[in-house]
Amino acid sequence: MNRRKFLALSGGGIILAATATVGTIASRTPATALAPWDRAGSMYDEPRMRALSYAILAPNPHNRQPWLVDLSEPDRVVLRVDTNRLLPDTDPFNRQITVGLGCFLELLVMAAAQDGFAVDLDVFPQGSDEMALDGRPVAIATFRAGAGRPDPLFAHVMARRSNKEPFDTTRPIAPDTIAQIAGAAIYGSRVAGDASQGSITTLRQLTTDAMIVEIDTPHTFKESVDLFRIGKAEVEANPDGIDFSGPLFETLGAFGLMTREAMADPTTSMFAQGKAVVLANTETAMGHLWQATSGNTRADQIIAGRDWLRLNLAATALGVGMQPLSQALQEFPEMALHYEAAHAMLAQDGETLQMLCRLGYGPTIAPSPRWPLEAKLI
Repeated sequence: MNRRKFLALSGGGIILAATATVGTIASRTPATALAPWDRAGSMYDEPRMRALSYAILAPNPHNRQPWLVDLSEPDRVVLRVDTNRLLPDTDPFNRQITVGLGCFLELLVMAAAQDGFAVDLDVFPQGSDEMALDGRPVAIATFRAGAGRPDPLFAHVMARRSNKEPFDTTRPIAPDTIAQIAGAAIYGSRVAGDASQGSITTLRQLTTDAMIVEIDTPHTFKESVDLFRIGKAEVEANPDGIDFSGPLFETLGAFGLMTREAMADPTTSMFAQGKAVVLANTETAMGHLWQATSGNTRADQIIAGRDWLRLNLAATALGVGMQPLSQALQEFPEMALHYEAAHAMLAQDGETLQMLCRLGYGPTIAPSPRWPLEAKLI
């Protein structure tokens, strides 16, 4: 959510309250929740742990960080999904969660290569259920010393963000910039994009309409609201989900002006203001990028995630902001019309759209909170 816009929308009384207390809470940054970004690559000598310390920084839906790893076998990482961290309302078949696990695996592979290790991936070695993820391994990653080749994209891992701020509408995205980003996908997903005015207008409308459906559908919006972390204490206690930290949100929470109950209630001004902030982002898209696979198996979803991580890093290298706006690709019943429209518009020959995002030039933002690696070890 765009913090500066929220400040302007919240009204003069709240702004004064925030100003009056900012001296006492300005330092309330969730330092522990952000520590994994500072410690990546520096805390561990064991190669798998070093690689994993980067992999946990991968993008993932709603910052659920749904990965669990087993290191009980030498030279292997067994990746499983934490089934307590799924998104059953907005992601009923766990497709988006699987894409996020693919991002994790690609970052693991890239980080290991920096230390000279190749990683062989055996994806869903015990099979999978296309309707739901379960306790079976997502992947077995086997490390081989001396065979890794560093990837230039890895240099941008620490700067990668999902930018949820408004983009600069005076700065267009050049077609060759989109082509450079799309060229980073190497595992077989089809990536395309467009920054022409007609496409921007059409996809701004599609992503806005789909966002409204997710927000105005009580059970899907509640899934997000339940994951709001308001203020430092909540972020530190649960460094996942949707982070609202910083002086403004500390103050709003302290004064009881920002609560999950108020933000979920469509009759409140807090609900209306929050909705306006989210929709303002879709309206500043300066181009869009989308990704499709020919099938929609679990293996296809992992491929999509591996390529998606690479697209993120390529955009970062070019100074371009990316924010996933994949609401129209979600498979809950209330989204069906927009799902069909998105596929009719952007998919080819029976493809499944796996990701859709807005592109633009935006401000520098802080990283998202993360659980420490130790919390993810089985």
